[in-house]
Amino acid sequence: MSGTIETRLFINNEFVPARSGSTFALYNPATEDHVADVSQAEAADIEDAFIAATAAQKEWEGIPPMRKSPLYGKLAGLIMLHGDELARLEAISMGKPYSSFMFDKMACAGLFGHYASAAYHIQGQSSLNTPGMINMTIKQPYGVVAAIIPWNVSLIMFAMKVAPAIAAGNAIIVKTSEKAPLACLKLAALIKQAGFPPGLINIVSGYGNITGKVLAEHMKIRKIAFTGSVPTGKKIMQMAAASNLKNVTLELGGKSPAIIFADADLDMAAKATEFSIHQNSGQHCQANSRVFVEEGILDQYLEKVVAIMTSRKLGNPLEKDTWQGPQGDETQQKRVLSMIENGKTNGELVLGGKAADVGGKGYFVEPTIFKNVNEDAEIYREEIFGPVLLVNTFKTEEDVIRRANDTEYGLFASVYTRNFERAMRFAKLLESGAVGVNCSAPTQGLDMPVGGWKQSGVGREMHMYAVENFLETKTVYFKFDHSFDMH
Repeated sequence: MSGTIETRLFINNEFVPARSGSTFALYNPATEDHVADVSQAEAADIEDAFIAATAAQKEWEGIPPMRKSPLYGKLAGLIMLHGDELARLEAISMGKPYSSFMFDKMACAGLFGHYASAAYHIQGQSSLNTPGMINMTIKQPYGVVAAIIPWNVSLIMFAMKVAPAIAAGNAIIVKTSEKAPLACLKLAALIKQAGFPPGLINIVSGYGNITGKVLAEHMKIRKIAFTGSVPTGKKIMQMAAASNLKNVTLELGGKSPAIIFADADLDMAAKATEFSIHQNSGQHCQANSRVFVEEGILDQYLEKVVAIMTSRKLGNPLEKDTWQGPQGDETQQKRVLSMIENGKTNGELVLGGKAADVGGKGYFVEPTIFKNVNEDAEIYREEIFGPVLLVNTFKTEEDVIRRANDTEYGLFASVYTRNFERAMRFAKLLESGAVGVNCSAPTQGLDMPVGGWKQSGVGREMHMYAVENFLETKTVYFKFDHSFDMH
């Protein structure tokens, strides 16, 4: 199968093998079949990419926005045109169901379209407050920047990093995850077809402790953006600081709470919270893995959620009626199953609770629900990254706010209520980078920031917030009279 799939590195608008010839094997998580051997980028390959990016960035920065904008639109159109092929590559590499890829395709294309005119909005400020002077700020790109993206929504994360980075005038080196490199390599071909110049966008595959480490420690890369786990984010920040103190943006894990009051639209709350924890096999950082329901409605809520969960088809992600595919790989499945075992000794099992049998192969996990979970347990404190929902009850607003905020994560939180004043109180009191009122993650707006409080991240992405991440600010002091007075 590897003969029909691009597996090489994309450097300077060309596909090239790793200089060392090193590769890593990729397996289909639904069938456990070998899919491809993918080039493993090492230090020499990163240096090739950096040299190409440096040359491209100097030219790209000087091109007027009106000449750049059409390239974004053309790429967005190509992404839509090649959606079926991109969906197949995601399905066979990390198990994303074909049926759910429509959102990824639309989001990836939409993000490139969104940033087509972003360069026009990059502006500084001016001040006349100093006598005899006009002072101003200007925004300038870092030069060559790096991004390390996760496997769970690789194309969306690619667009979230690349589109604003190049809109800001940078060139970029992107490291894809070893679990899901294929769709981004197909996207590389579309980038070249759209007409982006050689070296502007370079895509390398490899393991974090090899390829990612080289990028994080590179002495001439001054900006890196990462999405992934908290432990890895901390390592990247440490390497960035120890090398050249490069600027870091981190979007990390979550343990998102959803709070459902008795006055809420319970049907809507059940549908939204089930979707949040179940879509993409529970493999997204904002998933509302902790649900708090007001005493008196627990049984009603569970009945509705169980009915929805059990109606979803679990199976081969290439079949168009499949809702839930496998976990990303064997490691991910083992972690989720380990968490479930922890849940069995710290809560009451309502649904699921084991690996799912789909033809005797694949890394599938049954959608699982626990209720009355010990809030000091590992399953309750740590990110699971699987289709596992924890449901506890609460009595008072004060009680549930305290418990919802009792976490080191702060990526997304939700509250379901018809009481406007209560909704606004909770929007303020919940310690989270985003709060959904009568909606759950992955609710987002293209013009709204995304990012976490606490250990869920550093900085913000999306819209112009992301562009700002990839810009340096310079202050210019312009003296127009001939006096000299420092007082």
